[in-house]
Amino acid sequence: MKNNMKRIVSICLILLFVSIQITGVFASESSYVTLKFGSRGSAVVKLQQALINKGYLKDKADGIFGPKTEKAVINFQIANGIRIDGIAGKQTQSILYAQPVSRGSTLSRDQSSTDLYWLSRIIHAESEAEPYKGKVAVGNVILNRVKSSNFPNTVKGVIFEYWEGIPQFSPVAEGTIYNNPSEDSINAAKDALNGVRPVGEASYFFNPDKAAGKWIVQNKTYVIRIGNHVFYK
Repeated sequence: MKNNMKRIVSICLILLFVSIQITGVFASESSYVTLKFGSRGSAVVKLQQALINKGYLKDKADGIFGPKTEKAVINFQIANGIRIDGIAGKQTQSILYAQPVSRGSTLSRDQSSTDLYWLSRIIHAESEAEPYKGKVAVGNVILNRVKSSNFPNTVKGVIFEYWEGIPQFSPVAEGTIYNNPSEDSINAAKDALNGVRPVGEASYFFNPDKAAGKWIVQNKTYVIRIGNHVFYK
């Protein structure tokens, strides 16, 4: 009898442990809260702050999911190629809150400073007279190349890449890459580094008034025109 009681108690303890583990798994799976138009509270504040940090929301984090927050969520979804519904569900939140990681390791402070230094200079050299969105777009292209296995994996490496003895970016050949960038160019570089992606996955751009861009037009997909530049992916 005593042995049977011990066996029953043991089984009950095992079942209790398993149920706790399963409950924990489901709790972690559903720990996020779906946020949409009309939502309020601290979870909305967290969402808004993340959108502000990445440049999608130009407003304060007031904890109210209104039209501006909804538009920011939609723009973030468009930029990241995920379902566009203006609702911050599990997929949107997981991507938004994910920490940006470079290939192999996180960037050091020195690396980040170097990226900002060169990115702001190529933005200024390529798009000094372009609208602000166009400046950020140039930074977007450079960073897309950094992430691609088809190009060097640093900002400086992308900018100073040569193909058959010819620099990929004319400011390198002209020397204007070394000009001091304007405040707008620096801010545009910061926005691009913070994840603002006005041209999505585009990896090429050119000014059709100055260059034919024949190879790009024939081999790549048109994305958008901003100012004097056309962007392709």
